[in-house]
Amino acid sequence: MRWRDLVELVRAPAALSVPGDIIAGAAAARRLGPKTAGLAGASVLLYWAGMAANDWADREIDAKERPERPIPSGRISPGAALGIAAGLTTAGVVAAGLAGGRRALSVAVPLAGAIWAYDLGPKTPALMATCRALNVLLGANERPGKAVWPAATMFAHTYTVTALSQAEVDGATPELPTRTLAGTAVVAAAAGGTPGAGALAGWYAIRYGRPQLDAVRNPDAAHIQRAVGAGIVNMPALQGALTARAGAPRLGLAIAAVSELARRLAKKVSPT
Repeated sequence: MRWRDLVELVRAPAALSVPGDIIAGAAAARRLGPKTAGLAGASVLLYWAGMAANDWADREIDAKERPERPIPSGRISPGAALGIAAGLTTAGVVAAGLAGGRRALSVAVPLAGAIWAYDLGPKTPALMATCRALNVLLGANERPGKAVWPAATMFAHTYTVTALSQAEVDGATPELPTRTLAGTAVVAAAAGGTPGAGALAGWYAIRYGRPQLDAVRNPDAAHIQRAVGAGIVNMPALQGALTARAGAPRLGLAIAAVSELARRLAKKVSPT
């Protein structure tokens, strides 16, 4: 197994979309601090675990639809992928416990369960969106009730991305990207509230909205895939807006800037 194969299995660069959840939750709960970094690291491990578990669960489907992926191409064995997924899950939960104690575990364990439920069961947009919402609440740690707004906003965004992803192989009708585009407008409005947050929310809306508009005009698989990729790599812009909305505009801008790095890395390793 080469490092390149492992990076592709876990969609390593796509994990740049994860720490912003934790930071947005911590900012909303007024809990930004040393624990935040540890919880962000735990979240990344759980995300990578989910990607590996997803490829293991979908290995037979990928053999037909995406034979170039690490498992169907023979670059990583199914057993190795499952072991990587299990190991990363354990590491993520342990890291969350070490960083945030029992309160963090009370969210990290359900989050890990939701990730595996999505990978092994019906891949519904609502379940994937629930994973994102729980990730935001993990960042809030001791005050999850204070992070309901950013959690709900990330839930809605993730729902649109996952709904689009289900049409990546065969394409869709214009109605699907039309609906998700409308959802994106609502999400952007929800993330605003201050001048800084509004600007970052606008950045998110444009960068994610344009590919969806292209998909409305031509909803073939290629355009849907580009819209899904845009939804993933521009999550930091949305997370930055939510962080700025919570009173940390400079930190929000720094998080949003990660979108540019994610966009460049996505050209080398697909985020989907």
